[in-house]
Amino acid sequence: MKLLIVGQTFMTYDPIHSYWMGIALEEAKKAAIQNEVPVGAVLTCDNEEIARGHNQSMQSHDPTAHAEIVVLRKAANQLQNYRLPNTSLYITLEPCMMCAGAIFSARISTVFFGTKEPKTGCVVSVMNAFDNKSLNHHCKIEGGILEQECAKILQEFFKIKRL
Repeated sequence: MKLLIVGQTFMTYDPIHSYWMGIALEEAKKAAIQNEVPVGAVLTCDNEEIARGHNQSMQSHDPTAHAEIVVLRKAANQLQNYRLPNTSLYITLEPCMMCAGAIFSARISTVFFGTKEPKTGCVVSVMNAFDNKSLNHHCKIEGGILEQECAKILQEFFKIKRL
């Protein structure tokens, strides 16, 4: 195990996180095949999968259909509860402000992300929404899980788009 540092949060890296991020990467690949920005996510509770999904904004004509939101909607529907306490969310890309707000509202306990998003990331890149002491919910954050793999799928997708 190794220690990862994200913002003010210090967590011990457990190999099981690579497994769950691998599932999120599978979802990101599905998004890429559908010509969506390749971001995937999976929500777990007690190391059991609750829901998984990927970006669907373009195909659904819905600016809120980010991978995180898709997963939170599925999980809330499945559990018949808009609160998802004691859960862990694995995302291939650092959450944006909208998704950070949804994560707060759902009361997610822990967020694991793969790679940083330097333009819109609201965990460590542009700002740290989760570090705001004024908010009534806080979750643990860990970044850098399968970081190279998560970055690579995005880089390859946008490289093709630029051609």
